[in-house]
Amino acid sequence: MCLAIPGKILNLDDNAPPFRVGKVEFGELVKEINLSFVPEAKIGDYIIAHVGVAIQLIDQGEARRTLQLIEEAMK
Repeated sequence: MCLAIPGKILNLDDNAPPFRVGKVEFGELVKEINLSFVPEAKIGDYIIAHVGVAIQLIDQGEARRTLQLIEEAMK
């Protein structure tokens, strides 16, 4: 089973060859994520990340609903 987590892009670093990377916020955790698969992504966008790679853009509402469900499941 695979798990992909929604996160919000805080900043972008297009000067990190060979990949486009950015800092992405996942609740209280901030990680550097490979954004090569979502070249249209910009600061403030929400993505779905799997093993350190953003695989899709998602809307803010869907991201928040998913994060809320994950939070509830962790209780």
